[in-house]
Amino acid sequence: MSKFSKERRFSLHGQWSSHLAFILAVSGSAVGLGNIWKFPYIAGVNGGGAFVLVYLVCVFVIGLPIMMSEILMGRRGRRNPVATMALLGQEEGGTSRWGIVGVVGVATGFFILSYYSVIAGWAVAYIFEGASGAFKGADAQQVEQLFSRISGNWFITGFWHTAFMALTIFVVARGVKGGLERAVRILMPALIGLLLLLLIYSMIAGDFARGFAFLFEPKFSELTGSGVLEALGHAFFTLSVGMGAVMAYGAYLPAESSIGKTSIAVVVADTLIAIVAGLVIFPIVFANGLDPAAGPGLIFQSLPLAFGQLPGGSFVAAVFFLLLSFAAWTSAISLMEPAVAWLMERQKLLRSVAAIVIGGLIWLLGFLTVFSNSVLSGFTFFQGTFFDNIDFVASNIALPVGGLAIVVFAGWFMSSSSTSEELDPDAGLGYQLWRFSARFIAPVAVVCIFLNAVGVF
Repeated sequence: MSKFSKERRFSLHGQWSSHLAFILAVSGSAVGLGNIWKFPYIAGVNGGGAFVLVYLVCVFVIGLPIMMSEILMGRRGRRNPVATMALLGQEEGGTSRWGIVGVVGVATGFFILSYYSVIAGWAVAYIFEGASGAFKGADAQQVEQLFSRISGNWFITGFWHTAFMALTIFVVARGVKGGLERAVRILMPALIGLLLLLLIYSMIAGDFARGFAFLFEPKFSELTGSGVLEALGHAFFTLSVGMGAVMAYGAYLPAESSIGKTSIAVVVADTLIAIVAGLVIFPIVFANGLDPAAGPGLIFQSLPLAFGQLPGGSFVAAVFFLLLSFAAWTSAISLMEPAVAWLMERQKLLRSVAAIVIGGLIWLLGFLTVFSNSVLSGFTFFQGTFFDNIDFVASNIALPVGGLAIVVFAGWFMSSSSTSEELDPDAGLGYQLWRFSARFIAPVAVVCIFLNAVGVF
């Protein structure tokens, strides 16, 4: 172990109590609305099985090496992402200017959470709507009106956005073990349990055979070049890399834990949850004659319509949106943590104070998204509303740029002795595969994601 590793054996903020705790935490960061909301509908839009197959290849060949890069850098630096990148930049390349990569990551997570919280608030609101029987017997127009009533009313949306952010601040303020770890130890098993409960229901009440075939039968004739790029992009985005969250969590990873094994476990968990979510959703969609390629409205409009026609639909709807809320909550915690760690280290603040300050700023910024769907819906510029612009800049520009910088730094600027030391006992063939992907495959893939996101492809 190098002198740098000895000096930074422990993070300033503590560490995970076990290997399992880290896997649950990073899985919680990765598993979010993207798995349960976005993955099913983009699979539906792109023909199902062929898209899933390409996605699986991309997530292991590209997503996994980038995640490993971010974790190893986080553990080696043992600081917040900004300080870690500056420190490693000084050690490996003689300049602390690499800290700007950490700034981009922390800022990206900050801005993404501002609108992510609003969408998560819709999911929380739908728990109560479903439990009250609001979907029962509703037709398509009534379901659409319900969604418009929630998303288009700034007070209702602002209320649930506030509630969701308050829950997130509460967890982050309690620290690594008392807050982050305790939350994921409860929420992740609960999330998996709810998902399995819904899977059983889907097998009984839905058209499971058709849903299974749709998700796994490869129809390459329906997979276009843009579908391949979307699979590539989702493989990158779903693992929460490029925004400082994984690096921050990596800073709390015990020195004896295997980065390779934990990363593989996270990728497998993330992928399985996305696939099971598809097996929950598509049989219900097909059983009710709905369009599997319905797009973003699949979760908040198509599925409520289906729940309204199913036996026990009110209960199932409440459970489904509780699951969605739990997934969003675990991701939100990880998005907020890097900024809180940065403020604590920079200003020497108590964690509770830093969490309230950062959470409060995110909450305020979130009202731009709240108002974008209501009183400011007619005010558009560049990409559209405030929400559209924040989402475009954060997701399509900052996130790929941050991810590219991280994997390039790990693959090209960090010495092989530094990276192999952190990835040991994963050295050998596994290390060589990681290094080859980090240097050649992953950077090219992220550039393709970026060019596709900004409309060049």
